[in-house]
Amino acid sequence: MTFKDLGLSAPILKALDRIGYQKPTPIQEQAIPILLQGHDLLGCAQTGTGKTAAFSLPIIQQLMQTPPHRGQRPVRALIIAPTRELAIQIDESIGDYAKDTPLRHAVIFGGVKQNAQVNAIKRGVDILTATPGRLLDLMSQGFVSLDKVEVSVLDEADHMLDMGFIHDIKRIVARLPEDRQSLFFSATMSPEIMALSKRILGQPKRVTINPEQPTAERVEQAVYFVSKQEKRKLLAHLLDTETVDSALIFSRTKHGADRIARQLNKAGHKSAAIHGNKSQNARQRVLDQFKNGELNVLVATDIAARGIDVDELSHVINYDLPNVPETYVHRIGRTGRAKASGVALSFCDGEERAYLKDIQKLIGQRVPVIDEHPFPDDGSLPEPTPQPQGGQNNRNRSGQGGNKNGRRPNNRRNNSRRAKSSPSKA
Repeated sequence: MTFKDLGLSAPILKALDRIGYQKPTPIQEQAIPILLQGHDLLGCAQTGTGKTAAFSLPIIQQLMQTPPHRGQRPVRALIIAPTRELAIQIDESIGDYAKDTPLRHAVIFGGVKQNAQVNAIKRGVDILTATPGRLLDLMSQGFVSLDKVEVSVLDEADHMLDMGFIHDIKRIVARLPEDRQSLFFSATMSPEIMALSKRILGQPKRVTINPEQPTAERVEQAVYFVSKQEKRKLLAHLLDTETVDSALIFSRTKHGADRIARQLNKAGHKSAAIHGNKSQNARQRVLDQFKNGELNVLVATDIAARGIDVDELSHVINYDLPNVPETYVHRIGRTGRAKASGVALSFCDGEERAYLKDIQKLIGQRVPVIDEHPFPDDGSLPEPTPQPQGGQNNRNRSGQGGNKNGRRPNNRRNNSRRAKSSPSKA
C-alpha cells in the first residue's frame, strides 16, 4: 500500500515524498479513504501512530477541491488540541503537507500575547489549529468565526477531559455548523469519552489502532537530569569525552534543531540540522554527508527523522524529551538495529519530568540516571514506575534499558561512572 493508492492528489504526494514518508501507517491506511469519502470518524489511537497525517491529508485534499474564498478567508477546517505544544506540532505538520497548495494555516494558543495570532487570522486562514481557551477568547472578541467550518477535529479528547476542558469543548461545538464533517480522536474510550463523541459525531465510521509494543532490543538507555540552560554544555561535554561514532540528536522544534547544530559546529563538532523547512535537495545532501561520515552528528525533528534510515547508528540523544511516550520508543529504536548495539541518552529538565514518568510507564521500567556529570540538576526525580504484573523481568522481556547493576551504557570511556537505579519523584 502506498499513499498514491489511497487516492491522494499530486501536491500532497509531492510533499510526502519531500518529507520522506515511504508508506502509510495503519491508521493512515484505514482513516484516509473514510475521510475522503466524507464520513465522520471516531478514532481510537494514540499520538505516535501517524494520526496527524491521517486527518490532515484528507482535510487538505478536500479544501483544495473548493477554491479559497475571495477577500477575507474564513476558517474552513478547525483542529482543537489540548496543549500548546501539540497544537504547534500539528500546525507545523500541516505546513509541511500543504506546502505545495494555496491553503493557509495558523495556530492559536494561550500563554502568549494574541496580536500576532490575530493578525494571522485577519490575513485569512483556511485551516486553524487551536487550544480551547485561546479559541474561545478570540471568538468572544469577534476575531474568529466558525460559521464556515466544513471539517472539525477534536484531538486527544481524553486529555481534554483530564485537563477540565469539557465545558469549553461543548461551547465551541455549539458554535459549529451542523452540516460539517467531524473527526474525534482519543487514546481511550471511557463512558465519558463516548458520551462526548455522541454530542459531536453523526453516524461515524470507527478506526481502532492498538499501540505498538514498546520494544527496542539491544538499546541501552540512560537519562541526565540537567537544567534547560545547561543542555547545550552537557551535549558538547558528552561529544568531547565519549566515543560517539554517529549521533542522531532530537530537537522538539525546527528552530531548536538549527540552534543546536550551530552551537555544535562552533564547538568543533561537524553537525547539520534536518527538518521540514529544508529543501529536499538540502535534506538529501546532509543525509548523504551523514551516511558517508563527513558529518557524525545529525540534529532532527521527529517529522524529518521519519525519512532517515541509517544503519549502525551508535547513539540517539534526546536533547528534548518528547511529550508523547511512543515517540521516545520510535526515536531510540533507530539505534541498535541489525546486529549492532546502541545507546540512547536523554536530557531531562524540570518541565520534562512528567514526560519521563509517562515514558517509564509505557516501557515498563525505570531509565537509569547518570548523576555524575558537570551540569547536574538536583531537582526531584521521577517516582519508580510499577512493573507490569506477571512477575517477568521487564528488561529481559523487552530487551530495553540499562544493564542490571544500574551502570551507564557502555560508551567505551568513563565506564566507572554509576547510574542511579532508583529514580525518585517527578
